[in-house]
Amino acid sequence: MRSMRMLLAVLLVVSAMVLNGCASSEEAAQPAKTTAAWASKYSLGTLKSVEPASIDKVYDATLRAMEDLKLAVLQKNADSMSGEVVVRDVADKKIVISLAATTDGKTSLAIKVGMLGDESKSRLIYEQIKKKIQ
Repeated sequence: MRSMRMLLAVLLVVSAMVLNGCASSEEAAQPAKTTAAWASKYSLGTLKSVEPASIDKVYDATLRAMEDLKLAVLQKNADSMSGEVVVRDVADKKIVISLAATTDGKTSLAIKVGMLGDESKSRLIYEQIKKKIQ
């Protein structure tokens, strides 16, 4: 019984670390990666940024980027306040790109790959969208 409790405690600690996305002190000390006016942050499986462009421009750039990356678009919709593009990659992972207009004419962008996220794929998609916006 005691070993069962110990195992449960260890599993809870490991689960909490994985779900909260532990960062090493070295990672925490580094500032977010930025390039000129562009800045993005990867946290809890989602890459987020605020783009200095209208939602229409970011939405169009997103669709063109998906075409260039040869990702199959399953769903796409947008209005003047928000938008979403859902695609699947060759491994059949669902990728959701969410857009939201901000009050200052910029666009909030969030990219989530699969259920748990994939930072390298998220950054690849983000870079392609950035190229299309500029």
